Amino acid sequence: MAPRRSALGPGLILVSALVAGGWFLQQGVAQDQRTAPDARLFQEVLDFIADRFVDPVERDLLYGHAIEGLLRELGDPNTSLMNVDAFENFRLQTEGDYGGVGLEISDRDDYITVVSPIPGTPGSRAGIRAGDMIVEVDGAETLDWPVQQAVQVLRGQPGTPVEVRIVRPGVEGSIDFTITRERIQLFSVPFATLLEGGIGYIPLGMFSETSTQEVRAAADELRQQGATSFVLDLRGNPGGILDQGVGVADLFLPRGTGVVETRGRDSRSNQMLRTSSEDRYAGMPVVVLVDRGSASASEIVAGALQDHDRALILGGSTFGKGSVQSLFSLSSGYVLKLTTARWYTPQGRSIEREIEAGEDPDSDLTELGHLPITVTGSFALPPDTAGRPTVTSVAGRELYAGGGIVPDLIVLPDTLSAAEQIATRALLQEWGRFSLGLFDFTVGYLNRNGVDNPDFIVSDADLDAFYQALVEDREFGIDPETFRGAERIVRFELESQIAGQGWGNQEAFLRRVPLDAPLVRAMELLRAAQSPEDLFSISAQGAGGVVGLSSGTGGAR
Repeated sequence: MAPRRSALGPGLILVSALVAGGWFLQQGVAQDQRTAPDARLFQEVLDFIADRFVDPVERDLLYGHAIEGLLRELGDPNTSLMNVDAFENFRLQTEGDYGGVGLEISDRDDYITVVSPIPGTPGSRAGIRAGDMIVEVDGAETLDWPVQQAVQVLRGQPGTPVEVRIVRPGVEGSIDFTITRERIQLFSVPFATLLEGGIGYIPLGMFSETSTQEVRAAADELRQQGATSFVLDLRGNPGGILDQGVGVADLFLPRGTGVVETRGRDSRSNQMLRTSSEDRYAGMPVVVLVDRGSASASEIVAGALQDHDRALILGGSTFGKGSVQSLFSLSSGYVLKLTTARWYTPQGRSIEREIEAGEDPDSDLTELGHLPITVTGSFALPPDTAGRPTVTSVAGRELYAGGGIVPDLIVLPDTLSAAEQIATRALLQEWGRFSLGLFDFTVGYLNRNGVDNPDFIVSDADLDAFYQALVEDREFGIDPETFRGAERIVRFELESQIAGQGWGNQEAFLRRVPLDAPLVRAMELLRAAQSPEDLFSISAQGAGGVVGLSSGTGGAR
């Protein structure tokens, strides 16, 4: 399976080392006298273990374990201690740019393999392709290299060269490239497109330093192309920078409107963050798509637009990650990412999902075997609104509180038939081999057929050839009948991979539209709505229960 880029950390407030560090230093002096006995006791225990324990133990490891235990006891998965390398990766993800060659890579079959060159980057312009195996970098053989080692070597100062030797499937020998590193920017909006009916579609994959700018540019361009309404897709968006969440909401709300309130133990953390400009797209209907993968800053945007009745929220319930992390510089280059406040929507709803002590935050995901499988291979999570408190929106609509954002209209992906689900569950047991074989077959398919036909069709002969390759090359353990029983999932995965590798994200997206029940429903509503008020009225008339959950009938809506 093609690797996912690292999920962004939750929204953050970057705390100045000089200001924050100085304040904590002063606080520490005041508390030294109170905590001295406990600190001395801890040091004595550690010394005896380091010096006298029956097996030798490194003192540095003991300190590390103590810190890990302290953070773990907080019961907060969003608080962590980052070393220099971890913080640099975190910084690159949130700032969204670095010096490098622009290749998404993975370790496959003992070598570093290119999953995808990022369009417009040095690697893409040089002619590096998906499936190319990087066998040497600057003369060093990459056999058995972990991905992180390759990343560190390929990155560097913009303007500096790096020598790369690759082996390409179907080509004899190796190919040498000299690639000059450039500043690489990871875009929050990978593409934007105008759909039928004047609907501008904007997928926002993460909240980095440029997210507001990218959404604004995409929306402006789509409006020039004739867009009269928008779909803002936040599904799978794990969040990112708080200011960018506020900035995206600012695009669709009047000046001075509350977006999110932060509340912490320290009164200085308590504030209502408001918009600073007028609604740039006033009067244009907006649907925001969300699901369980929408978290943090995604929930801030969805919650603010829902509270102010500016956008219809559609899809599945969001994750419920509503806490603020601040960064504190420590000694030896370490950085503490510490939860310092929680977020509330303008109408006072806590975004943080309430979890009782000892409860698994993903308890509703632990029994996936009982959840229906969708036509895209994901699991359909039914809404959880039992016992939740409610508040009213600015216009008086009833909204669910209690953590996470419950959509105004719950529309889940269509599900497979009962027979298809049995076959697909068997396929999931072999998913690792399936994913590796899928990537290999896609590379070979594009090498054989070229990239002149984005309207390609995966034939039955292609499926047979794919199955044979899985069995011969990957020791695939699924029988032919079961494989055919999961044909809809197999076709979806294969067509998405071919379209994405051959023609990019937009073509892969367009291939998936007919199977995307939440998006299809959003398009139906927007084609019928002339204003935001129309949108809410029309959706209320047609909202009868949960859309998209079929009972083993092939996914009828």
